[in-house]
Amino acid sequence: MNRSFLRKSLVVAGCAVIALVLNAGLGLAATVGQELANPQLRDANDNPATIPDFGTHVITVTYADSSAGDYGDPMNDATKAKNYSKAVYRGIGVANMKDSAAPNFLIRKIVRGKIEKYKSVILTDPDLTLAKTWNLGNCKGKSVFILIGKDKKLKYIRYTDKSNPWTKADIDNVLKLMDDLILNK
Repeated sequence: MNRSFLRKSLVVAGCAVIALVLNAGLGLAATVGQELANPQLRDANDNPATIPDFGTHVITVTYADSSAGDYGDPMNDATKAKNYSKAVYRGIGVANMKDSAAPNFLIRKIVRGKIEKYKSVILTDPDLTLAKTWNLGNCKGKSVFILIGKDKKLKYIRYTDKSNPWTKADIDNVLKLMDDLILNK
């Protein structure tokens, strides 16, 4: 009876551990405060690249597929208008190529043109590396705005799409948070 009880206890404990691990794995989502890694992405010429100044600057990342690229413009325009010092801030774009309808070669050509025109950093993500590494979930048809502190921690995240656009109040709140991170530290 003792061995039977011990065996059953071990089975129950094992099942509980498996259930806990599976539940935690399925419930993963990007959360404010989590520390982020700098994933291996690609540049506009399909060479390996990572996010520049990661861990040394406050960074904003706009992650969007080709159908959602414009949804992030109001926030990106407001951030650009603040003219934060390049010594402490970097804003970049990452093209979600996996969820885009256009072929990768065409997306890269467009990205190269935008880099030249706007003198900006735009990386590419052909296989959802960023979405998976940062637990962003389903990003298809969305523009995801991500604010990261110098401490590599997620400070703010927002998904925008046709039915959930940026409002002036949303933008003002994010700019205040960015001011606190950039100007007061």
